[in-house]
Amino acid sequence: MPESAAKTANKSVLLRALPSVDALLRTETGQSLRTHAGADQATVLGRRVTDEMRAEILAGTFESGDGNASGALLAEAEKRLGRRQQEESARGVQRVINATGVILHTNLGRAPLSDAARYAIAEEASQYSNLEFDLNSGSRGRRGARAEDLLATLTGTEAALVVNNCAAAALLALTVFAKDGETIVSRGELVEIGGDFRVPEVMAQSGTRMVEVGTTNRTKLADYEKAITPDTRLIMRVHTSNYRIVGFTKTPTLKELATLAHEAGLLLYEDAGSGALIDFSEYGITGEPVIRESFDAGVDVISFSGDKLLGGPQAGLLVGRAEVIERMRKHSLYRALRADKLRIAALEATLDSYARNATTSEVPTHRMIAMKLDELKSRAANFMQTVQANASNFSLELIEGESAIGGGAAPTSRLATSLIAITHSELTANQIEERLRRSGPPVVARIEDDRVLLDLRTVEIADEPHLAAAITSLGK
Repeated sequence: MPESAAKTANKSVLLRALPSVDALLRTETGQSLRTHAGADQATVLGRRVTDEMRAEILAGTFESGDGNASGALLAEAEKRLGRRQQEESARGVQRVINATGVILHTNLGRAPLSDAARYAIAEEASQYSNLEFDLNSGSRGRRGARAEDLLATLTGTEAALVVNNCAAAALLALTVFAKDGETIVSRGELVEIGGDFRVPEVMAQSGTRMVEVGTTNRTKLADYEKAITPDTRLIMRVHTSNYRIVGFTKTPTLKELATLAHEAGLLLYEDAGSGALIDFSEYGITGEPVIRESFDAGVDVISFSGDKLLGGPQAGLLVGRAEVIERMRKHSLYRALRADKLRIAALEATLDSYARNATTSEVPTHRMIAMKLDELKSRAANFMQTVQANASNFSLELIEGESAIGGGAAPTSRLATSLIAITHSELTANQIEERLRRSGPPVVARIEDDRVLLDLRTVEIADEPHLAAAITSLGK
């Protein structure tokens, strides 16, 4: 028989032996999947497996193994179904151990919540709550009233408003105060924050017309002044959260911009990005706007994130003059952007820690930032001693390194740390990283110079046994 004819005949045999979706779901793996994922999802995954195998057979790339019998194909299909189930489970939101040393890791959910914030979500807000009900008067109350009042107090502003993220806060402010008018902004502040979020696009969505002034590295007060027309509604300052321009630079102070705006009958709006309620300079973090200082300088409304340096849940926080905040609260767009009860509960609990000056002991983000190098060295050395007792085929080394703030905050600030470098006699760095990532719970590490590096700054002490078990399993 010619070779081409033999291949065609083999394909026909394989296609006839290919199990049906029903047969695949009757296997042990299929039945388990139906129980845990539901019949519909199991059917979808089963169909994907059989379609994948059929396509490989038709393309001539399917390896039939030790036989063409339907039993062999069913076994292969069941194995692939199990792999599909694992991949599908990994796509769902689950807890991971962040050993990267990036404190506000955007891909890992940015700021981890405090114990109080987690309790507020799970025990208070997840049930019926007084979200918009005043328990003192027995009448309808203001959504998030206490969180907003705490925000105003902590920032020294007159009022506050909470929406679902910082992009929403910018959209609301620009829509309310500058729609169908012009907003003046420096060219050096037209940033892309990440995930294709660009300031010019948000401005366009709000209906305002962007007027660029100055150059990338130098914008003078006179540039703003010359750009003011009868159509100008707003002067906007955007904090460049994720990069810095250094060298031959110039930009007006907030106080200068506020004076100019107010003399022209305009508002000054600052998108502060990460936003800090306290000064982090004692920890080596500089260049991040302290919200109270912005308001004291004369800014009318300031927006910033809840899940960055503040250390709380994702939220867009707006603070400023009372009449300005109330105009946004009464706008119809606010209802579409307002925060839900879970977010508000977590934010309130986080702000409570600020009110008690307890953030470095209660808010994980601040606790990680405040960690001293000696503390990290001691932790890393003790951890290595525990793990090396069970070392097999892998070795650990303590090296100097740096942690990062991340999340688009403090791009030039680095925190000295001690890193644990892992090497293996048989596994590459990429293979080690993948095995750690597929452990339970998953461990996310980083690779530098062909070594996997772990930074305990971003690992909770309670997670160290899980991390140790994941590393020890590399030797098996």
